[in-house]
Amino acid sequence: MNVGMILAGGRGTRLGANVPKQFIEVLGKPVLAYTLEIFENDKEIDAIQIVCQEDQIKDIEDICEMYKITKTKWICVGGKSFLESVRIAADDLRLKLKEELLDEVLKNPTEENRQKLLDPKTVDDTIVVVSFGVSPLTPEEDINDSIRVAKLHGNAFAAQTIDLSTGIVDDQPATHTTQNIYRESLRGFANPWTFNLGELCEAYAEGERRGILNGMEPHTSTLYFLLGKPIWFSKSTSPQCKITYKYDLEIFEGILLYREKHKNDKKETDDQ
Repeated sequence: MNVGMILAGGRGTRLGANVPKQFIEVLGKPVLAYTLEIFENDKEIDAIQIVCQEDQIKDIEDICEMYKITKTKWICVGGKSFLESVRIAADDLRLKLKEELLDEVLKNPTEENRQKLLDPKTVDDTIVVVSFGVSPLTPEEDINDSIRVAKLHGNAFAAQTIDLSTGIVDDQPATHTTQNIYRESLRGFANPWTFNLGELCEAYAEGERRGILNGMEPHTSTLYFLLGKPIWFSKSTSPQCKITYKYDLEIFEGILLYREKHKNDKKETDDQ
């Protein structure tokens, strides 16, 4: 089973808007709706779990209903950071999947269903595609490749090469550098980040056992680095737009308008 875990609980303080950025409308549609439609239309995605704040649940339910996001099975209240929200959502998803297996056994108590319930891999081999709700241009190709890599290695981070020349900051606040970094040795993590559910939950459990979850930089990638776990790269096939600042909205709207203007050009090319 492949589940899209959509993180949609941000407040958008850096954007300076009077509504959370995932609910800002671009060409008459909320940013979150664009993201959800990508997962709704991807045949590799079986279900969607949305992670948000409690006071946002009704707005998200309305968006799912209005834009016919039928794959949404669970809405989960997250935490205060990426790291905390993913942990809460992963634990909640694990619990919900186990409950579904138990319900199936009670309804249809075959030996096959009993074995599925008893085998932890039935739930733990679920693939979880973690995506920002404000990443409305993530290509389906990238999502599907992340699923492929995560099935092989347990995790997959869409990875981009670095185009700019780079240097190590010598001071804080950053004013200068005297040390170069070979940019071909670097990769930036784009969207999505994808995990084997069992591996992800175990990474959080190990982080708690070691006492490293509190105070660390709040991303799952940092947890993996601190645990010494390899991070595997998957495709990042095009520049991605994560809505963080006002100019990101302008870029996103510009891309949508460009695509609308040239959609007939693509259709003509496909028909040839």
